[in-house]
Amino acid sequence: MAIWDDSRDLEGVRLKFLSGEPLECAVRSVVLSSWQRCQHRGILADRVSIPYFMDVDRDEAFAHTARPALEQLQSRFSGMDIVIALCNSRAQVLERWVGVPSLSRQLESLRLDPGFGWLEGAVGTNGIGTALADRRPAFIRGSEHFADVNRYFACAAVPVRDPLSGRIRGVINVSSLRDLGDPKMLSMARDTAATVERLLLDEVEDHEKSLLRLFLQAQRATGRTSAPASFSAGDLIGTAGEPLRPADLEVLRHKAAELISAGRVAIVDVHLPNGRRAALWSRTMEGGLGPPGMIVEALRGDGALQPLEPAGRPRTDASPGPPTSPNGSSVRIASPSRPHPEENVAVDRWLVAVGEPGIGRLAVRARQRLELLCKAAECVGTTLDVTRTAQELADVAVPAFADYAAVDLAASVLTGDEPVSPCQDMRRVALGAIRPGSHLYPAGSGIQFDRATPQRLCLTSGQSVLEAALETAHGWKAHDPARAERIREAGIHSLIVVPLRARGVVLGVVSFYRADLPGAFEEDDLSLAEELASRAAVCVDNARRYTREHSTALALQRSLLPHTLPEQNAVEVACDYLPAQSAVGGDWFDVIPLSGARVALVVGDVVGHGLQASATMGRLRTAVRNFSDLDLPAEDVLARLDDLVVRLDLDPETEAADPAEIVGASCLYAVYDPTSRHCTLARAGHPAPAVVFPDGAVDYLEVPAGPPLGLGGLPFETLDIQLPEGSQLILYTDGLIEHRNRDIGTGLDRMRRLLRTTHGPPGETCRALVDALVPAQRSDDVALLVARTRSLDDRHIARWELPDDPAAVSHLRQEVARQLSAWQLGELAFTTELIVSELATNAIRYAAQPSELRLIFDRALICEVSDCSSTSPRLRRAATTDEGGRGLFLVAQLAQRWGTRYTVSGKVIWVEESLPATTLPARPQ
Repeated sequence: MAIWDDSRDLEGVRLKFLSGEPLECAVRSVVLSSWQRCQHRGILADRVSIPYFMDVDRDEAFAHTARPALEQLQSRFSGMDIVIALCNSRAQVLERWVGVPSLSRQLESLRLDPGFGWLEGAVGTNGIGTALADRRPAFIRGSEHFADVNRYFACAAVPVRDPLSGRIRGVINVSSLRDLGDPKMLSMARDTAATVERLLLDEVEDHEKSLLRLFLQAQRATGRTSAPASFSAGDLIGTAGEPLRPADLEVLRHKAAELISAGRVAIVDVHLPNGRRAALWSRTMEGGLGPPGMIVEALRGDGALQPLEPAGRPRTDASPGPPTSPNGSSVRIASPSRPHPEENVAVDRWLVAVGEPGIGRLAVRARQRLELLCKAAECVGTTLDVTRTAQELADVAVPAFADYAAVDLAASVLTGDEPVSPCQDMRRVALGAIRPGSHLYPAGSGIQFDRATPQRLCLTSGQSVLEAALETAHGWKAHDPARAERIREAGIHSLIVVPLRARGVVLGVVSFYRADLPGAFEEDDLSLAEELASRAAVCVDNARRYTREHSTALALQRSLLPHTLPEQNAVEVACDYLPAQSAVGGDWFDVIPLSGARVALVVGDVVGHGLQASATMGRLRTAVRNFSDLDLPAEDVLARLDDLVVRLDLDPETEAADPAEIVGASCLYAVYDPTSRHCTLARAGHPAPAVVFPDGAVDYLEVPAGPPLGLGGLPFETLDIQLPEGSQLILYTDGLIEHRNRDIGTGLDRMRRLLRTTHGPPGETCRALVDALVPAQRSDDVALLVARTRSLDDRHIARWELPDDPAAVSHLRQEVARQLSAWQLGELAFTTELIVSELATNAIRYAAQPSELRLIFDRALICEVSDCSSTSPRLRRAATTDEGGRGLFLVAQLAQRWGTRYTVSGKVIWVEESLPATTLPARPQ
């Protein structure tokens, strides 16, 4: 349980709530709900007083039953400034215990004396009242209390329920000063409440109480004593000298209930698990009002439970006389027909059960079934994972209902699809067992059930199948007779098979087996199994539908990410994308080749999860590629992305999809030029990139932090840096360095230390980061891009300054031809001369000087002409009567692609030509 420990901040939040202001900080949902109920009732926090009641419902029987457990709790808090209170179902204090004889003055002022009432509707949020209002344990500390007078204390309260009816009988509360409050108080109160509920379960109706009293009188009259009706596993010792386990005691209680229900008078041997044995002695009691009752005791001789060999009658010690019932009649306890133990053997008797035949067992079993259903509602379906949900069903059923439980689903259910034919391609998804060695098919096995098996009948008919006695049944053996024989030898003797059906579709079956639990499955067990399966089937189907939606969103997400990285020589790249396990997010990465052998590296993160985030990510990634194709500077790319996100947020279609969801994103955009080893970076609300220099030094680049995309109207700044060849740039999203158990600062420090020890290629760096930083349970998706820089040296680059003379173009063509010959690109000489002639002539005639021609031999032959003019040429189709306007059209026809990019001093007109098929592309250093 997360407890907010900053009392000053919490007090400020409480005051804001009382004044009607919006809450900026999180408050526990149980506390906020209670505050809202109190506000709705019109309770004034500064005018609350604790009411006192003269006519308190004392509930003496409940208080008497709970007193031993509460006194034990008091002993655990001995010497501590603690108040323990027992309240009735109306939140009125019945009794009070303290940890020290003299409480502190402040704690003494807490009105926990008998008679004071703590209903939430009267005094606001508090441990007792909130526990009753929510019908569950509550821990309220400090300013989580609604009333001013209670904010100096901490209270842990747990409701106590009647084990048979389920209604709340009262509340156990532990209070202390605020600074001493600890969630462990709630844990200890839970244990005490569970003890009280066990004591209440051991109580019987008025007639059974009189029977128990008469029984004890008879014991005293004969000089014998019996142990209390409540004992623990350690109180009884097995034949091997080992304490009996809780499972052994359950067997004894179950057999005692059978004896009482059947009205049998006997000494019976009870076979316990692992071959051990015990003895139960059941007798009738007559006397008093009402029908005869039954007494069942466990017999222990010489400190060990053991079967009793007859040797004579029980001792008849002298006694004052026969006991009498309250109405004056004598009490007679019948002796069993089987003789008693030998006289020289000291036999201790432990009272196991007292009751009327046929009543106690049914009431207890009904309550146990209800508890099992409540536990199933709480424990099954905690996640949206099909396999986990199936295992939760098996874990709930074992050992409370069955010794083994197997869940078999159609294989298509695991992938999110509805089963076409549930009888084909079945998978054992989960198996619950009290111990190994059942010889049932293990989880993960593929199973094809035979037509005669109960599972196949259940799948085809959609009806449950009960095989009470597997010894006499034959259909279940048809599938695998040898395995069936081993299963029978393992002790499995009874079976129930129930379909898992949701929304009219059978998804699979669940099989319940009994081995150690006494008694075969009955019709009422079948009803319980069907109810369990019905609830679990809805959870499994919800998980299946979620799996389908998650798979669809993940497929969309992956389709919008790069399938293969483009070929380029600027950087060596490795990347990875890991989706969140709960929902697909909007993280993305991209590698975009640019003009002039440059490359753009992009990593982004869209706010939120699900299909909407994936779709938004796809739109932003497409926009980034389009803006990059325009050769925009890094800061302009982010500015246009920002405008796009603002428009998406105002789009009526986006608002109709989810009006409460705001579109937002972060992005890091970097451009690297291998000809100059120059890198320009800009970011919008994104974590700063890391760089690993060739000497092993690691640093986070101080890229100016721009606002997240979607705020609008704010400029972005860039960082220009010269990177040595062989440097590694690491671009990532926040899912790599931050999760629920680690903050960003810790994640950045861990990544820095890891990068210092990783000196391999980008692929190795990428794997090392993912393995070390990404948790197994991911709440956010992760995008990672690692790029190692390369450079193009002067052997692949040629430059010429353009004189301010058109006649110099002829000489320039000759220089270009010689350079192409040196690069063994003679096949491109003719077209390149035409392109150079057109671009150079236009620069000399129309552009401002100085201007330059540059050839780059990369994966394509790149021809660039730069000048100091900001005017860009425009491609048009010249008319037949026009004297000019055909040169740029000719260039466009000869080139693979062409374009214009702007620089600080002017512009660059660039043209790319494809290399001949026989020419290998240039390899960078």
